[in-house]
Parts: sequence; structure tokens; C-alpha cells
Amino acid sequence: MPKQYFSSETFDFLSALSANNHRDWFNENKQRYEDVVRTPALNFITDMANELPVISEHFLAVPKKIGGSLMRVYRDTRFGHDKRPYKTNIGIQFRHETGKNVHAPGFYLHIEPGDCFIGAGIWRPDSASLHKIREAIIEKDTVWMRISRDKPFLKKYKLSGESLRTAPRGFSREHPMIEDLRRKDFIAIAQIREKDILSKHLLGNVSDYYLQAGSYMSFLCKALDLRY
Repeated sequence: MPKQYFSSETFDFLSALSANNHRDWFNENKQRYEDVVRTPALNFITDMANELPVISEHFLAVPKKIGGSLMRVYRDTRFGHDKRPYKTNIGIQFRHETGKNVHAPGFYLHIEPGDCFIGAGIWRPDSASLHKIREAIIEKDTVWMRISRDKPFLKKYKLSGESLRTAPRGFSREHPMIEDLRRKDFIAIAQIREKDILSKHLLGNVSDYYLQAGSYMSFLCKALDLRY
């Protein structure tokens, strides 16, 4: 049955947090955060647990306040110049069952005023994983080209992320697949609208996007010797 998870108040809160990104304001509005951000996000994750097995049995929807599919609102400010304590978006990641952090293969939903998107793939894999993916692209170049250049896939998604300026070590800069081999991220991004987040069909629509990325995710998982 169609179900609305998020509301305009969700976006109002995120916008207000962006303008008041400090602990005093957040503490004063913590119940509002619970009501319009965390609770609806956890409800969405709970229901996605019933949808994911149709896409893949090896990705998990974990509706926990801490340590689950909902990413922390608190930013890690230890190493950067930006000391704002809170993230001003909702990040939901459905990781592979073997994953222990955000660098694992996963499906993703990003909710932020003016920037909502669906993602699939692997962000900033470690060097060993990155090498495996590059080797798989070379060994199965025809399969990779068919999957990554598939018209229905590219109608919804755009391959995104950062790339090296030159060829990675051990790979020829003259290789015909060099643009793919230079990638540091293997993520596909589908931009959606705020009204899509507010729709009662959000769960089904997100599931459809994930299904469309199935071949792409399967290729990455197999490259990493993971089940899909």
C-alpha cells in the first residue's frame, strides 16, 4: 500500500539546521529531528527490508538508530577545516552483507534540500578492491561496456565520482578503457526531485531504481568476489 514517509517539515528542518549548524540549536530541536527526520527514515528502512530481497538477498536494510542503514547526523570534524557538527542531509545506505563501512558496495538514498538522489555502487573502495574492479573491467571489457553503457540504465543513472588525472599504476595510459580505469569511485547517481521524496510511491520508486542498477551492482560484486 502506498505510504508517505517524509514531509515538507523534513526539508524545513534540514534547511533550518543548515542555517543553525551548532549544538545549542540542535539540542533545542532534537525532538523535531526525531519526529520529521530519524523516525520516518527508520520507517522507510524497515519497509525496504521487505523490498531488498527481490533486488538482491545480500544487501541489508537495518533500521537502527546507531550502526544501521541510517547514517549518523554527526559529522567527523577531526581532520578537516569544516567544523560544523551536523550533516544537513539524510543519508541511507543499504550495504552488502559483508560491508562494515560506507566504502562497501551498496544502494543509497540521499535527501537534502535542492539535492536529492539515488545511488548504486561503491564509493572510495580501498586500493585492493579498486585494483580488482579495474582488472575485471579489462578481463570482461565487453560485459562492462554492455552494462555501463546500457541505454535504459543511463536514462536513469549517470556514472559519477572522482577519477585520477593519469593512468593508475600498473595500467597503460593507452588502454582503450582508460577512462573507466582512471575512476576512483564506481558509483551511479540518479537525480530525483523533492516531490519524489514526498510521494506516497517513494518506496516502490526507489526499489525500481535499485532494480535498474542490478547488472551494474552485480558486476562490481563479482569483481570483488562477493555474492549478488
